[in-house]
Amino acid sequence: QVQLVESGGGLVQDGGSLRLSCAASGRTLSNYVMGWFRQAPGKEREFVVAITWRGGSTLYADSVKGRFTISRDNSKNTVYLQLNSLKPEDTAVYYCAADLKIPVYISRSAREYGYWGQGTQVTVSS
Repeated sequence: QVQLVESGGGLVQDGGSLRLSCAASGRTLSNYVMGWFRQAPGKEREFVVAITWRGGSTLYADSVKGRFTISRDNSKNTVYLQLNSLKPEDTAVYYCAADLKIPVYISRSAREYGYWGQGTQVTVSS
């Protein structure tokens, strides 16, 4: 089993920044995919970005490309999401997720991620 705990959400003004963290614990593997998804009220869960743990390959949603940056600290088993130039439409609950399947492949589909954190609220005011 893998446990994921997010932190760092909050309220920020249009154009502001936040940094989200996701700490992973439990079962460890040499390589897997960590992703961030978000869900706004009344909308489906949406892929934001993901990273492979070993090689650091990334995949971003077009809506956040150039504004959000994913990174990882292998020594801390933590993945980060830097959110810059935030817009009101970025308001959502942000979830960290892990896909431990082999071979490693970054998927945009939430169904491929077997482990999820509890979510952290990001609210961007206009």
